[in-house]
Amino acid sequence: MTWSFTDSAAAFRAAASEHLAADPARNTAVLTLMDTAARLGWWEEADGRVTGVLAVSRSGVPAFGAMTEEAARALELPGGEEPTEVRGETAAVEAYAEATGRPWTPTVRMRLFRLGELIPPDPAPAGRARLAGVADVPLVAAWTREFAVAIGDEPAEDYTGFVTERISEGRLRLWEAPDGRPVSMAAVSRTIEGQARVHLVHTPPAERGRGYAAGVTEAVSRAARDAGVAQVLLFTDLANPTSNALYQRLGYLPVTDHLGVEFAPAAV
Repeated sequence: MTWSFTDSAAAFRAAASEHLAADPARNTAVLTLMDTAARLGWWEEADGRVTGVLAVSRSGVPAFGAMTEEAARALELPGGEEPTEVRGETAAVEAYAEATGRPWTPTVRMRLFRLGELIPPDPAPAGRARLAGVADVPLVAAWTREFAVAIGDEPAEDYTGFVTERISEGRLRLWEAPDGRPVSMAAVSRTIEGQARVHLVHTPPAERGRGYAAGVTEAVSRAARDAGVAQVLLFTDLANPTSNALYQRLGYLPVTDHLGVEFAPAAV
């Protein structure tokens, strides 16, 4: 039983394709990072079965996919690298963190949801959904920065390229109030292995409480379903009961809980 690592997405796919395809939802973070990751890894049992995968982002943060606790406890990154953060399913992350013997603290607790039967919001919010266009880039970039700050991420200096990619590919929608003002947004990731993830759900504080987030989330979810996406997913912060309740009202069902941890700096 051993961990193997590569910086080649093709080599990773060849080794772990069966494991990835068996549960795309639980492997969503790895599938999303796969083509841009700095490093990819898989755990192979004695009988040749892969029972754990991970992707290390270019910022150096490992994201665990579906992984046994045994695989997590045995994980040692190449060169003795000790990450400062790790994210993944709660049981695997806790097993890994405890096995390192390093002090650690939780930073975020998330829940992964998968869309069942899509249920339109009732009552329906005023206004309508529309695809974002080139003219919306400055507004969406500003909102994306607000979103990053709101979820506790370090915001980038410029989100123009990030949002332009999503808008040009038809993956970002806005909700317009009856007077034509954009009041909320949501995007969906590219479809990989039959799964896509709703993200960037954001309503400016002054526009909240009117159901706009529900309207735009339902719109992007329906568009993904209509495009043939088999598994429409999203993550919620467990500390936010409002969003957790909202997505369940729209027909999203819980899959598994995720945990992010941060390790204390090594003593000098």
